[in-house]
Amino acid sequence: MIGFGDLAVIVGLNLLGAASPGPDIILVTRTGTRSRTHAWATTLGTQTGVLLWCTLTVIGATALLNAFPWALEAVQVLGGAFLAWMGIGNVRSGWAERRKPPPNTVEAARRLGTPRASYIRGLTTNLANPKIVLGLSAMIAPLLPAHPSALTAVVVILALWLSSFALFAAYTQVISTDRVRRRMLGAGPFIDIGAGCFFFVVGVVLFLRGALALGQ
Repeated sequence: MIGFGDLAVIVGLNLLGAASPGPDIILVTRTGTRSRTHAWATTLGTQTGVLLWCTLTVIGATALLNAFPWALEAVQVLGGAFLAWMGIGNVRSGWAERRKPPPNTVEAARRLGTPRASYIRGLTTNLANPKIVLGLSAMIAPLLPAHPSALTAVVVILALWLSSFALFAAYTQVISTDRVRRRMLGAGPFIDIGAGCFFFVVGVVLFLRGALALGQ
């Protein structure tokens, strides 16, 4: 069984990584300034992806990726292409709405589509960026037993996922308050443009990194 001190270190490092600016945070920010319901759907989507990555990392999928590095590189190519495509869509949407931003929070939420679509967007955005596997494996490898028991694996997975979920839940609540959403109505299109540029750059970097690695 993993020691409490080691588990606390893993959770602390995980929180630092989860709080750093990345596609998940940017997507939740973009959605939360328009609709709390959609923001929660997005957060649930990203955290579904986090749970999957945590599980794969703890059960040893990292070793498999090291044995077959082309698999990770293929994920980078596909994920990068998706993020770049989503970024272009956000920029186009924001540019089209810049002269006619949503007049109220109800219309802002309507323009996001359905909560189900937000959930899928959150899930695919998280899965498109496999760097979480590398980060988690770097944190866990020195502290996790070489052959962890089923109980240890479950404890570590839950600790990683629940800490990430708690952080994103708190952020989602803060960013999606009525006061914040009302104040950000006019800025919505420009948030879309900024988020789109971010997704596009991250996507291109991931795509090129994976494509160059596959070509070697």
